[in-house]
Amino acid sequence: MQDTSLYRAWAEVDTHAMRHNLGVVQRFLPTHKRMAIVKAEAYGHGLEGVVRALDDADIEFFGVATPAEARRVQACGCRTSPFILGPCFPAEREAIVQNGWRAALCSLEEAEHFNSLGALYGKKVNLHINVDTGMGRAGLLPQDLPGVGEKLRQMENLHIEGVYSHLSAAAEDISFTHRQIQSYEQAVAELTNRLDIPYRHLCSSSAVFNYNVPCTNMVRLGRILYGYSPMPSPYNKELRTSLTLYSRVTLLRTLPSDHGVSYNHTYITDRTTKVATIGIGFGDGYLHYLSNTGARVYLNGSYCPVLGRITMDQIMVDVTHMRGVQPGDVAEIMGPHVPWEELTARAKTIPSNIITSITGRVPRIYLP
Repeated sequence: MQDTSLYRAWAEVDTHAMRHNLGVVQRFLPTHKRMAIVKAEAYGHGLEGVVRALDDADIEFFGVATPAEARRVQACGCRTSPFILGPCFPAEREAIVQNGWRAALCSLEEAEHFNSLGALYGKKVNLHINVDTGMGRAGLLPQDLPGVGEKLRQMENLHIEGVYSHLSAAAEDISFTHRQIQSYEQAVAELTNRLDIPYRHLCSSSAVFNYNVPCTNMVRLGRILYGYSPMPSPYNKELRTSLTLYSRVTLLRTLPSDHGVSYNHTYITDRTTKVATIGIGFGDGYLHYLSNTGARVYLNGSYCPVLGRITMDQIMVDVTHMRGVQPGDVAEIMGPHVPWEELTARAKTIPSNIITSITGRVPRIYLP
């Protein structure tokens, strides 16, 4: 295992946990293909490390947000193709065609451009039609689909490989989600009337365990891959968290009563207080929004409250109740004792915001 003794903050990434989570989904949906979402540094886990770990895990595609991320997947030597989930600029499409990456198709104008590029380079361009069933972000509207299948079928350099949509409120609005599912099913029926489409995907992590969509044959796995399911399900208890964030005590001090801690003295001691400074802050991804929320770290077997405002590089915690704390001691910032859910609730945000905020200056250590 990599030596962490000189790190102020680091993240341990359990790649076995990711494989386990893939297996949980496979047992639940044994006939469905799986797309692993690795955009945004693989939800903070580090893109390169994750795609190298999962390239042989029977993944159909690696879901990315941009051609730049697709290039990084390719540079790892992965056999698994990147799939670019959102629309691309015209200037980005040439690289998509040349490299054989999968891409979203959001308009007929895009289709015509991709078709011309395919003719130019003598390549079939693999595209997945994005249907806007209610997300309001990108894609063809359902009412515009009649006739689209035939138009695409006549574009000889395109291979319409998939059709997909995105649920906008799967965990919050079940009624609207069912209307989206119905709209998607109608879109699939319309498009497959003229096109043979191998991949059909609608459900992401919010919906995998909770909605049945018979016309689909692939699921997109983001948060579930990394151990968190947004909706209650008996399968949630089988998921394993794949990242633990650590830091170290850098300094111990004893402050008198009525002494301010951190910027603007939003916390003032009410007694003689032993304070440990820990080498992590919002510059590492420990959100400033966690300031004065009751946030805590797990240090030497005890919970220690964070005092005052979180700074860019450091936090201060109360260790008055503990003995034997020393500089260099390791604190769990996020992990089995301080889970995503706890930090999410305290920061009044969403889990993806917590995990994707971990910055590049935090080394990732990959456990087999």
